[in-house]
Amino acid sequence: MEVQRPHAVCIPYPAQGHISAMLKLAKLLHHRGFHITYVLTQLNYTHIMKARNFLPLTQSPTFRFETIPDGLPSRENPDTALDVADLCFSTAKNCYAPFMELIHRLNRSSDVPPVSCVVSDTFVAFTVGVAQELGIPVVLFWPISAVASLMHIYSSDLRDKISKNKDANFGDYIIDWIPGVESIPLSDIPTTAWSTDPNDPFIDYIISEVASKSYKASALIFHTFDELEPEVCKTLSSMFHRVYTIGPIPMLLHGLPESDEIDKIECNLWKEDSTCIQWLDTKIPKSVVYVNFGSMTVTDPEKLVEFAMGLSKSMQNFLWIIRPELISGDWSTILPPEFMDAVKDRGYIVNWCDQEQVLNHPSVGGFLTHCGWNSMVESMSAGMAMVCWSFFADQPINRYCCCSQWRLGLEIENDVKRENVESVVRELMEGENGREVKKKALFWKERAEVATSVGGSSFLNLDKLIGEVLLSGGQHFPNGV
Repeated sequence: MEVQRPHAVCIPYPAQGHISAMLKLAKLLHHRGFHITYVLTQLNYTHIMKARNFLPLTQSPTFRFETIPDGLPSRENPDTALDVADLCFSTAKNCYAPFMELIHRLNRSSDVPPVSCVVSDTFVAFTVGVAQELGIPVVLFWPISAVASLMHIYSSDLRDKISKNKDANFGDYIIDWIPGVESIPLSDIPTTAWSTDPNDPFIDYIISEVASKSYKASALIFHTFDELEPEVCKTLSSMFHRVYTIGPIPMLLHGLPESDEIDKIECNLWKEDSTCIQWLDTKIPKSVVYVNFGSMTVTDPEKLVEFAMGLSKSMQNFLWIIRPELISGDWSTILPPEFMDAVKDRGYIVNWCDQEQVLNHPSVGGFLTHCGWNSMVESMSAGMAMVCWSFFADQPINRYCCCSQWRLGLEIENDVKRENVESVVRELMEGENGREVKKKALFWKERAEVATSVGGSSFLNLDKLIGEVLLSGGQHFPNGV
């Protein structure tokens, strides 16, 4: 008699970086024998279908996609960037019932095994209540760095202390009282983890729906590895009953043989432009700066022009990803004609790309990034040094750690000026400091390879997660301090 597969329902927060990270985690579990139901919001599914020219997503009898509504009202222009707070409030308020109904429907189906566990993004933690009501394990996945996760868990204390000192000069305000974290300026703390307003509704959401639910989950996954953030990982392990550091997930996935078409599935909200790979093929090794500000950053035209002119003046080859929502308006009408003329032979601009493929291309020698955690992890996995410019959320602390602690990046000032862009990009590609951070990038790639190889900490933690929690037969283990 054939043994029934365990069935994991995987649900990301509905933003590109979270979708990509959870999809990789779902693929890992699929390799380990799980039936996967991957849940997208209907809005994101529509975007993905549009990016695929309405070709259906690849599915198999053991890896399927389902959708639930996100509860947001219809928008006049569906291509404008979503507001992070609105999306968080809406999913918390509106997604519990549709998610519960989905699991009930799956359990009634004769085509799939009964749902045995939920693997959920921490930022859609309404899933904890659903899983508890059904009596199945629920694991919350923090798809950000361990230190950024810890800051969100401490959001209540951060807000209390900061609101009591709101007249202080926050440029000089130092956070030095969180266990496992060295002194860090407040300006480098995630903007989504603190506020000077004691009644800030978004921080209320983080406290009640993110930090609090983490203590009620069966286990927590952090997308990092022990050697990268040792003290923070120790602190988290002391705070929660079951903590698993599993990263970099791209490396864990690449260590497995491709088994079927499922490994090639991508859920991109924008159409990938493969012509950029053909352009990279024409360039000499390590000669191109890759520039991408991620899936959620929104900047103003003035900053875009400063970046453009700085890249032009650096005299480096560059591949620049400018997705449609990065700015209001058409970038080709905002960038000055002299920029387009000056870089026509050494610059290439597209809307979206396969970032891992680009970072691992032999022609790419550096990455100008907004410091989103997916980008940091993928860059580290490729051994790629970075130029760091952060915008919001966890990006400031990622930039701080990359440049000040791990030393595999150089920093661009937040107030973007073309002269600074020019000098830092040129330094990365040609200077002594650039050579040093490139050495560090290779060092951290090697350490990540050790963590994700057979017997490494992340490899073993994945085994433990599956054996101790996901296959626990309905016995879930509430976390606690």
